[in-house]
Amino acid sequence: MYSTTLVQAVYYAPRGRRRLMHLGMLISQRYLRSEDRLIGIIGDSGAGKSLLARGMFPGLVLTNDDEGINVRPLPLLADAQAGFFANHTYHLDVRFETAFTPLWELADAIRQGIAAGCRVVVEHFDLIYEALGMNAECLIAIGEEVVVTKPTVFGPFPQELAEYAYESLIYRKMAHSAEDILSIVFQEMGYEPPTIHSDVRRGFVVEFPQEPHIDLEEVERRIHEYIAKDLPISYYDENHILIGGEQIYCSGPRLHMRRTGDIVNFRLDKELQYSPLSKTYLLVGRVGTE
Repeated sequence: MYSTTLVQAVYYAPRGRRRLMHLGMLISQRYLRSEDRLIGIIGDSGAGKSLLARGMFPGLVLTNDDEGINVRPLPLLADAQAGFFANHTYHLDVRFETAFTPLWELADAIRQGIAAGCRVVVEHFDLIYEALGMNAECLIAIGEEVVVTKPTVFGPFPQELAEYAYESLIYRKMAHSAEDILSIVFQEMGYEPPTIHSDVRRGFVVEFPQEPHIDLEEVERRIHEYIAKDLPISYYDENHILIGGEQIYCSGPRLHMRRTGDIVNFRLDKELQYSPLSKTYLLVGRVGTE
């Protein structure tokens, strides 16, 4: 019998609910086995862990309050205490649950669920790894990128992925914030804001079906003005954010810097790239270090 071991698969971490959930679906199809019982997800608050889990496991009841959900009592814990597991798949957010339950008790419930043949999806897996005493069969970290691994006893280990995920998320937040400011500037200059979005490391890509005849130097200058104003960026609802007092549409309203002034080293590529396959023109914006 032969087995294959996935060392690491890396994806751009997309912005927006639909794209994150679609990536979750692809990850489950490509890397999950039906017998995998312990799934660990790592990433800071707002990175998109819950949306990724929704895409991976449609219909799974999430128990954290990231999106106004707060399931009490925790089904995994309640079933472990009752000695009977009624569900096939359980979810818990370790950071959220430790406000109510000690780590050792959560770890014991996870072990009982796995022993009963259930699947347990654990957000903030790095926080419970030592208490649990075992690694996940599929370990996913989401920061600037989404890293998928199938650990062995030799690793990779949760803390390794956690360090990357937590440190790199800031670039994704900066890129998303700058991308939304770009949409405002396009509207101010009398152009339709871009509607097709893609990704690049430490930046963003927007696509146009026809070549936009717009002064990119002026676009960059106006974006720098917004950054210099140091306006607050805040969540408004699931489809909008506020930049200063201005409400704008956003498909990922929880993934931003707190202020425009927190965007570091923004620059716009002044030459549009043409994609012969998609027949679109690509505009690239970058943030952070070179």
